[in-house]
Amino acid sequence: MSFSFFDFLQIVGSLGIFIYGMKVFSDGLQKVAGNKLRTILKGMTKTRFRGILTGFTSTAITQSSSTTTVMVVSFVNAGLITFIESTGVIMGANIGTTVTTWIISIFGFKMQITPIAIMLIGIFFPFIFFGRERLRNLAEGMIGFGILFIGLDFIKNSVPNIQDNPEMFMFLDQFTEFGFASIVIFVIAGTLLTLITQSSSAAAAITLVMLFQGWIEFPMAAAMVLGENIGTTVTANIAAVVGNVYAKRAARFHFVFNVVGVIWMLLLIHPFIMGIDSVMGYFLPGHGSILNAADEIGRANATLALSLFHTTFNVVNVLLLVGFVPYIVRLIKKYQTEKKDTQHRLQYISSGMMSSPELSMSQAHKEIELFAKLIEKMHFSMRGLLFNKQNKRERFLKKIEKREKITDNIELEIAEYLTKISSYNLTEDASRRIRAMHSMINDLERVGDIYFQMSKTFERMQSEGNELPPEAMDKISKMLDLVHDSIRNVRENLEQDNGPIDLETSMHLENAIDLYRDELQEFHYDQLEDKVYSTKVGFIFLDYLNRLEKIGDHLFNVNEALAGKKVKSAYEKVIEERA
Repeated sequence: MSFSFFDFLQIVGSLGIFIYGMKVFSDGLQKVAGNKLRTILKGMTKTRFRGILTGFTSTAITQSSSTTTVMVVSFVNAGLITFIESTGVIMGANIGTTVTTWIISIFGFKMQITPIAIMLIGIFFPFIFFGRERLRNLAEGMIGFGILFIGLDFIKNSVPNIQDNPEMFMFLDQFTEFGFASIVIFVIAGTLLTLITQSSSAAAAITLVMLFQGWIEFPMAAAMVLGENIGTTVTANIAAVVGNVYAKRAARFHFVFNVVGVIWMLLLIHPFIMGIDSVMGYFLPGHGSILNAADEIGRANATLALSLFHTTFNVVNVLLLVGFVPYIVRLIKKYQTEKKDTQHRLQYISSGMMSSPELSMSQAHKEIELFAKLIEKMHFSMRGLLFNKQNKRERFLKKIEKREKITDNIELEIAEYLTKISSYNLTEDASRRIRAMHSMINDLERVGDIYFQMSKTFERMQSEGNELPPEAMDKISKMLDLVHDSIRNVRENLEQDNGPIDLETSMHLENAIDLYRDELQEFHYDQLEDKVYSTKVGFIFLDYLNRLEKIGDHLFNVNEALAGKKVKSAYEKVIEERA
């Protein structure tokens, strides 16, 4: 019986079901965990071993080491942790990703999981359509878990029996006759398999099936697992090409750390495998060595032994290299330097989408925090323009113009990022937050526009030789102070990151701006009547007032979007009553 193209398509289709199940499973778990994942990672201390435990825990929860790695990169960007502290989490993620191999080998080969998987889908499927949101997310994860093992069963059944395909066995067997070179060949094969499938879990599943079906012997399967450890870092490095310097450094560390581990393991692989064989013989006696398993139970034990090899290798690698991390970091920093032109790039979303919408939204929120910080800088530049000496005004004009262009780019890039997130299957709360963030960046960009318009008004007034009198400038200064209080309030509320927002303070500040604007309008008419300044200069004074009041409105809109509700200020209620 020969291996046909139809058989090949069966394997590819089965692999597709497995990978899809793994994705649904991982996404469901991440939705259930939500912002707790960020809390887990924020709980990291200065201790590297605590970071390793954190990386292991978060990866075991999400079933995705790349999720953990990308989150860590964002915290390095934010300055919450240093690059050297982040390495502990990356090492822990290496250990955490071995949990997947254990799940597959225990449930996929040691027991008949398919009937249970189908039953699991049957139990949780109704909850997709009703029930609480958290329960729906859990149901999604459990359905993915079921699909994953159905896909694994399909892979096992699609891979032809070795006895029926002696020519295929002979083809593979010829690569096992070169001694140490054969081990290296299968390491390369494992790396390529991970690159092709774009999933270390899928590559591990294929390796386990090949070992279970007798296509390859245990040492070659172990070599493929080592290759998969390298392959998973290559995909991260490809993804980091478009990322910032921190994403690149984290990806390079992951790559160097795993490659060094594979090199020392290759030197000790045969005694290491003998040690694994002895452990398996002690705990599961009666079915012979894993190196020449004959019956089905023996081959199933061999898959368990491969999981043990995978975990033991990663744990020992961490214990051996954890002391050398500062030297590896120094080497990476030396060759991955920070370029000067990265200062105006988005810090949190420049390295691409996260592995779940919830985490991507947290990154976008951090970017909006920086947006508000930039608006505060524009406010200071505007004050500097109005109240500094003549020789410094040109510098402030250029700063405001440059920052206004940056605000336009920031709004566009964040909006595009939010649109990409919207293409995912979002929860109701996530959809609300996406709409709120669209509203926030629009209002913040409008604030940037208004400051720029005010600077152009000032420039025109200067060119015409007009000046506001000192008393009027004092009034403008107090108005600027009120607006700055409102900016600080927005920044404090943004730092809550989806926490409770107190709108009382925001409403008080908005009312204060509105009432002071009305007071200054009366002041303006008194100045005109007393002929303190001309009508033309008075128009400029009014223009400043109205624009600053408009900034207050936009800032209050940001606070409303953060709180998720629309409220009327006391000033608006008074206007309605008068109408």
